[in-house]
Amino acid sequence: MNRTTSLTRRGLLAATLSATVLAASACGGSSSTESSAGGQKLTEVTVALSWTPNTDYTGVFAADELGYYQDAGISLTVIPYSSTSPETLVAHDKADFGFSYQAGVTYARAAGQDVVAVYAPDKKGTYAISVSADRDDIKSPKDLDGKTYAGFGSPDEGPLLKYVIQHDGGQGDFKSIALDTSAYQAVYSKKADFTIPVVTWEGVEAKRSGKPLKNFAPTDYGFPDQYSVLLASSDQYLTANSDVAKKFLAATAKGYSYSAAEPQKAADLLVQANPTQLKDADLVRESQQLLADDGYLNTEEGHVGVQDETFWKDYGSFLYTNGLLTDADGKKLTAEPDWTQYYTNAYLPTSGS
Repeated sequence: MNRTTSLTRRGLLAATLSATVLAASACGGSSSTESSAGGQKLTEVTVALSWTPNTDYTGVFAADELGYYQDAGISLTVIPYSSTSPETLVAHDKADFGFSYQAGVTYARAAGQDVVAVYAPDKKGTYAISVSADRDDIKSPKDLDGKTYAGFGSPDEGPLLKYVIQHDGGQGDFKSIALDTSAYQAVYSKKADFTIPVVTWEGVEAKRSGKPLKNFAPTDYGFPDQYSVLLASSDQYLTANSDVAKKFLAATAKGYSYSAAEPQKAADLLVQANPTQLKDADLVRESQQLLADDGYLNTEEGHVGVQDETFWKDYGSFLYTNGLLTDADGKKLTAEPDWTQYYTNAYLPTSGS
């Protein structure tokens, strides 16, 4: 889903960089590209995906299918997932918005890229530390000492796991292998003992396959919560296209609110928009229902899409204190960033702080 720090983070080969940039350039920026529908001039807005279509993106596709963007005077163009990260596309003016996650935005902005988070679809993280449900020898994270982790190559994984295991009374010592296939499949096949899946998608896949997972939420062991899905843009784009950005995010908010209120219908709209990529409609429906039922979606009246300063401060501090943030020259940051510069709520329908 939205783990774009490295290509192995989701393990499939993608289109080439040149093809992506050419496709994105062809789309153009919303400040200069217009089309018409029924006599109405529409401003094009481009959104880059961070993975293949899934329920992280339901609100955007639902908003498009239901005509919310057109009603706002916007024509949506989706840039498919590729080997160029959404953060890079946004920072280089090849996409107006892009799906990311908190660590992804943090790494990019710390390194000097013009990337800022503008919308949080979920109000809590969707990651978990997971093992096969039949592993009776693993009752809690401390039992992961000495076991093998199937990972994705992102630098925050090891410190997160060590933190959780130690806070459960373990030593935090484990082996790691990086994979280019679905990590939870490695757990099933006994190539590894544990992994970090997205419970609202891969967790649902595992259950449907008859091989359910046993999940340990990092927040249950004192680890700071994080935004595992974010929409990001650039300061340059937002400054030049403030009104368009506000209209786009207002329509997007309506799409996510619809997805929370009508999860089954919203799931069908996602499938309808992506029939070749999403062939298992029941998986999409179960995933969307889980997001709605378990309180993931950030759709409370007056707070829709708003990012919490505590998330940014606490998780950002974790990344900084573990030496995971580097500047444009690849040198570790020597001062903790001002986290209020990494996100903004100013373009949301009901602006927060």
